[in-house]
Amino acid sequence: MMRYVRKVAPLQVQCDGNDKLSVLPASTTGSLSSIITTSVASSEPDRGDLRDGGVGGGGDDDEHNVVATAAGGGKCAGGGGGGPGGHGREIKQEKWWETTLQISIPFFIAGIGTIGAGIILGRVEARCALDSEIALINFITSRWKVFHHVTELFILVPALLGLKGNLDMCLASRLSTQSNLGNMSSTREIIHMIVGNIALVQVQATVAAFIVSLFAMGVGAAMNGRFLFDHAMLLTASSMFTATSSCFVLDFVLVAVILLSNKFKMNPDNLATPLAASIGDVVSISLLSFIASLLFEHLDTHLWITFVVVACYFILLPFWVFLVFRNKYTRPVLTTGWVPVLSALFISGLGGLVLDKAVEVFKGFVVFQPIINGIGGNLVSVQASKISTMLHQSSIIGIIPPHAKIFEMPWKALFKGVPYAKTARILILMSIPGQVLFIFVADYIHMSESTIGAPFVLSYMLVSLIQVMLLLYIAHIIIHAMWKWKIDPDNSAIPYLTALGDLLGSSLLALAFLFLQSIGHAYGETIEEFGSAIATTMSFSPVDIDLSKNFAPKLA
Repeated sequence: MMRYVRKVAPLQVQCDGNDKLSVLPASTTGSLSSIITTSVASSEPDRGDLRDGGVGGGGDDDEHNVVATAAGGGKCAGGGGGGPGGHGREIKQEKWWETTLQISIPFFIAGIGTIGAGIILGRVEARCALDSEIALINFITSRWKVFHHVTELFILVPALLGLKGNLDMCLASRLSTQSNLGNMSSTREIIHMIVGNIALVQVQATVAAFIVSLFAMGVGAAMNGRFLFDHAMLLTASSMFTATSSCFVLDFVLVAVILLSNKFKMNPDNLATPLAASIGDVVSISLLSFIASLLFEHLDTHLWITFVVVACYFILLPFWVFLVFRNKYTRPVLTTGWVPVLSALFISGLGGLVLDKAVEVFKGFVVFQPIINGIGGNLVSVQASKISTMLHQSSIIGIIPPHAKIFEMPWKALFKGVPYAKTARILILMSIPGQVLFIFVADYIHMSESTIGAPFVLSYMLVSLIQVMLLLYIAHIIIHAMWKWKIDPDNSAIPYLTALGDLLGSSLLALAFLFLQSIGHAYGETIEEFGSAIATTMSFSPVDIDLSKNFAPKLA
């Protein structure tokens, strides 16, 4: 039985082989003036008895519900469905191999980015470790000594990497949803969306980076028992420069990916968020290392530079706010989107505490921490973006569609039972070979040879699978709960999920390293011999070399 209050927009009728109907609104702005038709018909998800028929029929067992457009009544059998004048937008059903192919390419590119971030942090750790070994530290750590002296920078790392999830991936999710709803056909509207979203991200990045630096200062002062004003200014300037610059670069990459996806009829949900992460980690780490090192070199004589950097960003802030308030697409997010961003930063900050302590205990931890955190966040962001898009296409915000509910059994949510389970299966299976490949490559680049064995691989794979499955299941619950509470998951879900990914990844990886240490298979023991190996290779004694004077040009 169906109730019709008023008919303003074309409706989509979802049906299965038994002619059960479910009306899907063509527009999902959440306004009852544009969408006011609801369905009380139920449908069983992920059933094997669904038949081909109508538009987009056939295919995969989880997401091959037949969708037809209708402006009036009509049976589900046959082609276009419905009666004259049916012109609602179809929900495209993807084949499993299409989804896998579209996700896998940016996924492996993203893996390269996480490896790069891990290698950069690994070099920082290795070079700082030489301090107690040989006199080469003066030159080798000349570019990285800021991490040795201002250890609070390690607290910043997970939060700044998480900003791409908090801000850039939300931008990707919002624009991907608009693309899938068919709202990116007008050049004028596309430009309006892009300008508003980039300005919004700059506002959020400026404020969030300032808050993250305050958090790092406070935690550092509490842990070290001292507060240094010049270090505090360095943290603030470095954090704001890194966040705003990396977000600005990534936003343009995301916009290009989404526009190209729209042009070539690909699903931007599968491409945009992983590609954002593909360069996000290495760009953020590189920018943080660059600006922090540059400011630290002149900190004693030119402290005023840090004041100028911070002042410039606060001067630009009202300009970005003005652009956002004049934009209809981003105005609501500016006032309602702060809770998830700030909450996620706090969660990422806890992950930063884990990293800061783990660096002191486990050698090589920082090489693999960006990989497990980055891959987990990338995969769950794809799932979150796809679930959000499907909800926008199939229901009114505030009403859970009949094919889903907030709390599902983990087996149904992750493997077989709901329309999103197919993507979850693909993501879980994709993570296994991906993680194995990434850790072997990272280890080989970091150590110049393969040093990891079966205990490390098995321990790492166990914790990474636990992290990915937990994140995918939490994503199902959070996104449907937000939809029920009339919170747009495009703006709120991904920050929580990527921040949880950072915290879970760092914590579980620390447990894995602790386990390996307890069974006598600790990773990175050869790092202690790094300086001696360099000296031996060059046929010099590590005690007698003053590398900064004699060999600086060769190794620069």
